[in-house]
Amino acid sequence: MLFSEPKQPFKKNLRHAYEISDDVSQICDENLIVLLRGCSKKDRNSQKKLYQSYYSYAMGICLRYAQNKEEAQEILNDGFMKVFDKVDQYDTRKSFIGWLRKILINTAIDQYRKNFKHYHLQEIDMDKSLAINQDVISDIGYNDILTAIRKLSPAYRTIFNLHVIEGFKHEEIAEMLQISIGTSKSNLFKARENLKVILKLNDQEPYAKSI
Repeated sequence: MLFSEPKQPFKKNLRHAYEISDDVSQICDENLIVLLRGCSKKDRNSQKKLYQSYYSYAMGICLRYAQNKEEAQEILNDGFMKVFDKVDQYDTRKSFIGWLRKILINTAIDQYRKNFKHYHLQEIDMDKSLAINQDVISDIGYNDILTAIRKLSPAYRTIFNLHVIEGFKHEEIAEMLQISIGTSKSNLFKARENLKVILKLNDQEPYAKSI
């Protein structure tokens, strides 16, 4: 671990997984710039403050792509190492949260490629992908949906996150994962079918019908 884990509770609803902690909300633009300048100079105190302030937000993203907390921690640490290495590339006119989120997602994708580059993705010709009721994500408890997503295979979990949670199109996902659009669509379909089964087994059948 780069630094000690801060004592910050995670958001308990998946729709609000991108909300930031109270500590982060108190960092004004000016203070953030000071922190980033310190990180640019490899100042450990600045790096630690940035890491701990955005830890809860970052972990909320990483947990959805990981099989377990340990893997999520690895993604998070690798992501922050990239943040520290590329901090000079950050455009201060744009959202830091958006920049950080992009780095974390790309790091999760790199992890997927490294661990599952030989993973076979079966192609199925699908003209349409099923629609998902976004209110379901808001209603299901954070732990319930996170547990269900973790039980998906790496391919299904990654594509479900990228399409349903992040909002990427199948064309974009295909390019990211170096697969065909048809594979992206078919694996999203299978992910939803698997989630229905998992939610039913977890006594969440009303929500499973809307996935």
